Amino acid sequence: MSFSDPNETFRQEARELLEQLELGLLDLEQNPGNDDLVNSTFRALHTIKGSGAMFGFTAVAAFVHEFETAFDQVRKGQSSATPALIAVALDAKDHIHKLIEQPDQTHAGGDAILDALRATIAGTSATAEIPEAPAPEAPAAASQPSAAEGRWRIRFRLPADALVYGTNPLLLLDEIKAIGPCTIKALTDTIPGLDVIDPEVPYLGWQVDLVSADPREAIDDVFLFLKDGMELSVEPLLDEPGQVAATPVSAPAIAAPEAAAQRPEPAMPAPAQAAPVHAKAKPTKTAEPDGASGSDRPASSSMRVDAERLDELMDRVGELVIAQARLTQIANMSSDGNLKTIAEELERLSSGLRDTTMGIRMVPIGTLFSRFRRLVHDLSRDLGKEIEFITTGEDTELDKTMIERLADPLVHLIRNSVDHGLESADKRLAAGKPAQGTVRLSAVYAGAEVAISVTDDGAGLNAERIRAKAEEAGLLAPDAKIADQDLWQMIFAPGFSTAKEVTSLSGRGVGMDVVKRTIDGLRGSIDVATTPGQGSSMTLRLPLTLAIIDGMLVRVGNGRFTIPLAAVEECVELPEGIEANARGRNFLDIRGSLVPFLRLREVFGTTAPADPHQKVVIVSSGEGRVGLVVDQIIGNNQTVIKQLSKLHSSIKSFSGATILGDGTVALILDTSHLVAFGQGYVDQGRAA
Repeated sequence: MSFSDPNETFRQEARELLEQLELGLLDLEQNPGNDDLVNSTFRALHTIKGSGAMFGFTAVAAFVHEFETAFDQVRKGQSSATPALIAVALDAKDHIHKLIEQPDQTHAGGDAILDALRATIAGTSATAEIPEAPAPEAPAAASQPSAAEGRWRIRFRLPADALVYGTNPLLLLDEIKAIGPCTIKALTDTIPGLDVIDPEVPYLGWQVDLVSADPREAIDDVFLFLKDGMELSVEPLLDEPGQVAATPVSAPAIAAPEAAAQRPEPAMPAPAQAAPVHAKAKPTKTAEPDGASGSDRPASSSMRVDAERLDELMDRVGELVIAQARLTQIANMSSDGNLKTIAEELERLSSGLRDTTMGIRMVPIGTLFSRFRRLVHDLSRDLGKEIEFITTGEDTELDKTMIERLADPLVHLIRNSVDHGLESADKRLAAGKPAQGTVRLSAVYAGAEVAISVTDDGAGLNAERIRAKAEEAGLLAPDAKIADQDLWQMIFAPGFSTAKEVTSLSGRGVGMDVVKRTIDGLRGSIDVATTPGQGSSMTLRLPLTLAIIDGMLVRVGNGRFTIPLAAVEECVELPEGIEANARGRNFLDIRGSLVPFLRLREVFGTTAPADPHQKVVIVSSGEGRVGLVVDQIIGNNQTVIKQLSKLHSSIKSFSGATILGDGTVALILDTSHLVAFGQGYVDQGRAA
């Protein structure tokens, strides 16, 4: 049996917590008075600190402890969450990420960030004073509790394995000191002799006399990750010195019943498991919103699985689908009824397994969208532009492989919209627009595709400047006529940029080239729409999956091809009397709509005799439709997509290949390319 690295498990948990922390801080900037956001942000910090100490990331635990101590002033209402504070807190979050990902390296700047955090909080504090160090130990008699405060005695002994897992008792005591004035006493009654002592066992117990209003909830937070295995009691001290209440409060019941019903219980990092990729289920929540009852919380409905294991499972399912297709073909050629029954049953099971496996790979695109809020926040600050960032369609699901490869293209598109698209506040006001610009990121299902759009309300694309740059680069002849849509596609050419100067953000003409290459590699397309003075929209159209699809198998001459079934609208018979080369009249009347059609025999250069009764398969991509003329429609099948080699990357009519039941290979048609090609093919015929 193999065991995963517990440090990697912590890192993955921490990445999710840091993402939650970042989103919480960004939400808090928009709604600084929301106590739920403050509490959820504070819980994320507390969980990172506790789990960091548990897994031996002491530098992380120490830094987050100081971060948490400073940010606690916001939690207590003694300071407000200003944009300046959020900016420093985001820098602190980035520093925590460095400490976690590169624990063996020295990362400077942590003290400066904490100093800036304390100074920023002090500047917004009603008292203008932040406690920078825990209160020193002092005799209990020196602390005079106010009428609203009381005296409490806390006794605790850590679990036997606490030191092994990196728990530092001194950090726990520092947290208790931060609650209020206290005296601390070590309990040494259980320390054995030196001949039998184990340095990894925490023999010391601790007694803390604390002055505080009601510290039970705060104490519960301090020992959040240790409660189940430790001895802990919290006892109120009566007015007479030395007199203690008779009934101690045990560890599982530290908080009052009312508080326990309202306080969330942040999830501990899972035991050493695989590196994460979310299987499709409800995403694991690290912390519940205030008011969620622990007893009412449903059991975890998700688990972590290695990405490699998911890919391997998908490969196995693909091989099973191919084997099932071969068995079905053999059964159809046989007269054995039992064999046909088994083949039908296996087909049903493999189809269900395929759908389930595909569902596991599907991930809500909101997991990707949330990353860009920080990007827009930083761009807004760096460029001095006030920007509203709106996302919709976060529940739209896409194959995890697509999600991973879409991050860079969307970064380039959003940066381009913010830097080039949105005007400065002065120019917007002069044009009658609000000073605040808007960038929208949306996702929606569009048939067999997912359409992801980045839209801004800026100045729009400048056709004259794009054309001039294209002519200068030799991409377009000076007197050439070109449609607007084709002109907009020029911006995706390598090295193309209309920026007048190179900045740290743009101007070198490499970003949009990356976008185009990546989307082409995903068998997708890019639509560009713009209105001068009103803004632009870039829409990425992508297939739902790259693994297994339902396909329609057709024959053209002696070759067999697969058309993605989700792109097929209908099939009709090619009317008799249509000339083989109609030159601009390659249209069919489909219920009152003219649809151009392509004879695939001509496109592929097939020389075999044509069938007398040819069929037309109507396919769509986005808003376009085209008819594909084939010799025969063989039937539907489950298609396992195999990527073509780099030697075939220039062949745009095919998106991949699949293995048929008889072991032969059928190429998979790229319907989006054929739809675009069909329109151009008809235009060429008209011009001839």
